[in-house]
Amino acid sequence: MPLDVIALVLFGALLHATWNALVKAGSEKSLDAAMIALGAAVVALPFLPFMPLPHPDAWPFILVSALFQFAYFQLVAAAYRASDIGLVYPLMRGVAPLLVAATSGAIIGENLSTGAIAGVLTISTGVLTLAFEARKGGKRAILLALANAVVIACYTYVDGIGARLALNPISYTLWMALLPPVLLFTWAFATRGFAPVLFHVRHQWWRGLIGGGGSIGAYGLALWAMTKAPVATVAALRETSILFAIVISIVFLKEHVSIFRIAAACLIALGALMLKLA
Repeated sequence: MPLDVIALVLFGALLHATWNALVKAGSEKSLDAAMIALGAAVVALPFLPFMPLPHPDAWPFILVSALFQFAYFQLVAAAYRASDIGLVYPLMRGVAPLLVAATSGAIIGENLSTGAIAGVLTISTGVLTLAFEARKGGKRAILLALANAVVIACYTYVDGIGARLALNPISYTLWMALLPPVLLFTWAFATRGFAPVLFHVRHQWWRGLIGGGGSIGAYGLALWAMTKAPVATVAALRETSILFAIVISIVFLKEHVSIFRIAAACLIALGALMLKLA
């Protein structure tokens, strides 16, 4: 994988960890997740007039992606309500690349080199190691995180293929960002009423705007990278976001650092190096 692709994917991983921390730190996680999606759409809108439309073949993928993104944001919020970030984030982000790597040959015909496979497995092992330090979430949190890992793997395929068919990954990303907040806020209004939702938006708009910008930036960089390198390799390298999440949790969330986190950081760094050399 080229060095510039690795650097941009790592920057995207930092952005991803940042917006996840914003959701985790919020008091209304479902609404905060919806606001992240809305913020991404707001950031995307000004750029649309300057970008070409995605190729017609990509539009079905944009529509399917919106459904997966709706499920993803709902499961993110539910998982963070059920347990701490040290349990659910590693499971969500660690199992997904394993699923993609295990199935990419059959689904999209990408055959990874031995070094790339070793890097994928090493990063995933490091991420999953973090789960051993947090057990208080219980069965519900684990099931929610694993369910979201499946969703992540699904939209990785949908968007990886869709971005290629669009002939412009940035345009695909911008258009893809518009539909999820429509679905999320329709659900929020239907289940919680207009007044509570609008009250939260009015007082927490900054969280959605900052997090949404980070969200669309992170995913746009990943989709661009998927047009330059194998989807499974990019999906695995994105999981280095856990390193940034650990730093954020220590500095801003004041979470405890255990031996599991240190071991996981070493494994993830080694896996990233293996991907670079593959």
